[in-house]
Amino acid sequence: MSTANFLALLEQFTSTVNKCFKVNSIEQLKADYEAVKSSGESEKKPALHQAFRDLLLLKSDDIPAIEAFIQFAVAACRQEMTSPTIPVVLLGDIFDAVTIDKCEQIFTYVENNVATWKEEFFFTACKHNLLRMCNDLLRRLSRSQNTVFCGRILLFLAKFFPFSERSGLNIISEFNLENITEYGVEGSEMGDPLDTGSSEENGSNGMAGEMNQLKIDYNLYCKFWALQDFFRNPNQCYNKVQWKMFSAHAGSVLSAFSSFKLEEPRSSSKNKKTFGSSSSPMDIPPEEQIGESGHFFAKFLTNPKLLSLQLSDSNFRRSVLVQMLILFQYLNSTVKFKAENHCLTVQQVDWLKETEATVYKLIEESPPNGGKFAESVRHMLAREELWNSWKNEGCKEFKRPEVNASTSATPGGTAEEPAPTTTVTRTAMKRPRRALGDLIRDSTKQGKFFMGNPELTRLWNTCPDNLQACKGDDRNFLPSLEAYLDGSKEKQDPSFEWRALRLLARQSPHFFTLFNSPSYKVADYLESVRRKIQKDKVDVKQEVIPEDTPTRMEHNEAENDAEAFVAEEETDQMDSELLKTEQLTPEEKNTHKTITVSKEQIAELSPIIGKDWKRLGTKLGYGKDEIQYFESENATVADQCRHLLQVWFEDDVDASLDQLAYILEGLEMLPAAEAVKKLISTFSDDKVEEISDD
Repeated sequence: MSTANFLALLEQFTSTVNKCFKVNSIEQLKADYEAVKSSGESEKKPALHQAFRDLLLLKSDDIPAIEAFIQFAVAACRQEMTSPTIPVVLLGDIFDAVTIDKCEQIFTYVENNVATWKEEFFFTACKHNLLRMCNDLLRRLSRSQNTVFCGRILLFLAKFFPFSERSGLNIISEFNLENITEYGVEGSEMGDPLDTGSSEENGSNGMAGEMNQLKIDYNLYCKFWALQDFFRNPNQCYNKVQWKMFSAHAGSVLSAFSSFKLEEPRSSSKNKKTFGSSSSPMDIPPEEQIGESGHFFAKFLTNPKLLSLQLSDSNFRRSVLVQMLILFQYLNSTVKFKAENHCLTVQQVDWLKETEATVYKLIEESPPNGGKFAESVRHMLAREELWNSWKNEGCKEFKRPEVNASTSATPGGTAEEPAPTTTVTRTAMKRPRRALGDLIRDSTKQGKFFMGNPELTRLWNTCPDNLQACKGDDRNFLPSLEAYLDGSKEKQDPSFEWRALRLLARQSPHFFTLFNSPSYKVADYLESVRRKIQKDKVDVKQEVIPEDTPTRMEHNEAENDAEAFVAEEETDQMDSELLKTEQLTPEEKNTHKTITVSKEQIAELSPIIGKDWKRLGTKLGYGKDEIQYFESENATVADQCRHLLQVWFEDDVDASLDQLAYILEGLEMLPAAEAVKKLISTFSDDKVEEISDD
């Protein structure tokens, strides 16, 4: 669009808007706007926008005219002549052009039309502009001088945006750590202790004034204002050292409040004039008393000379006590973003309960209307717990139930009352759920369990006796030990030996037999267990055969049975070395050796061990002096090793070839270990031959 065309349209629309605004005719503006056909919408709308902005700046001194002009711009938006953002843009322009006093007056129009800004037509387009406009205003204002105006702006934003608006929520529960209360002077500047009043000021209450004297020193001053740091950052209380400091300071401050009681406020001259000179303070309504109590301050001064006057101020005292209650509630509440170590001990919780009761008592004693104020505080803190729960759940959006109501009247305007008909959505017609207690009661009457879940309820009621069902044979998934040891597929599993030992420990007493020889393989041990189980099974079958059973056998069958019996006896005697079920006494254990060793065998092993005999001696438990003794008594290495082994086999009750083979393998002296194993196998073969000869 050319500059000349824009300026021409701007001049034309400025005249049109000014003329139509004076007669307040939006229809005339619509007709004139549509009459301009030489340009498209992309050229007409910017020119009309600029016309509105130029005309508004000419009315900066007339507040009612400004409000009427913005309302005229809203009507133009509804006629789709301008964009929905133009009313907020106009407000931003006028706020930038007028003083703070006039801004406060114009903002009343913004507050009164919050319903307009929340309409779907304006909300989506204007919410960011409104937020920017309010933030610009807050930056211009002083938090101490324009406290009320700042509060109005924040309240407007709270009404305008929904509760779940993320820009207005402290999602991760951060504290404003920049809000620092500065204090600290020399103790000499504190002045004299506080005297709450002389007899002349209190009249007949002079004695009470003397009783309510409170000494305010530098120590109390520092403790009092140090509490503000804990109110600023409550997480400090979870530290043990900081907690001790907080509890000590809070106790001192509450003790000072308890020792210095406040008196009921005396009636002012205004109240005397209104209610009569004979009216007492109790005759004045509480609202009037509160209205005369003065202004509320967002931040109190920390000058030490003011503390005595501040302690006499009921509003000041209530502010501090309410801060304590808010802190106590936070420490006891479950907050989603608290750290895991932010928890109180039992002693701390008990202290908070006792101190909270003391704080409420002090609030009730603070005039005016202490009891009513305490109840209001309790109600607010109870509501705060609901907001805390909502925040822990992720600040879900609030939605009203959708209900469409339509009322139909009888035709003809008869005197009959209209019959209202209500159409309720599917959500509203949903059948209410039965109470949990009723469901449990009905299930109990039928002898069943109700678990709250259909599948759990079905499983729980499958069998009348659940414990007996768990003991059923179909719940036992372990195979029998005999079948597992006989199976060929199981033996191919790398974990066969481990699983077999687990089954043996569960199903057979043979697991608890003497088995201390490391030279035996687990596979050989399991094979001997299998044969032993089969023998026990045969013995049990023979015991249950009745005596009157016929025992006639053929001669060849008798011979076969005799040979099988002899072979079985030999096998049992070989397995007896692996499976010794007898329990040895301590005396027998001290004298028991698996295999005895001769001097010839020791002499045969000594050269194989050779020069490594010192390592072996150290492993067997001999000290340096004893090894030096063996070395000095014998000339050759073989004789030194022989002497060592001979002494070990004679002195150590646990010494055996099995133990020696195990130790040599651990020292990685493999040739010597193999030689010892050969001696063991030779001994086992000799033992078998002796059993066969017998």
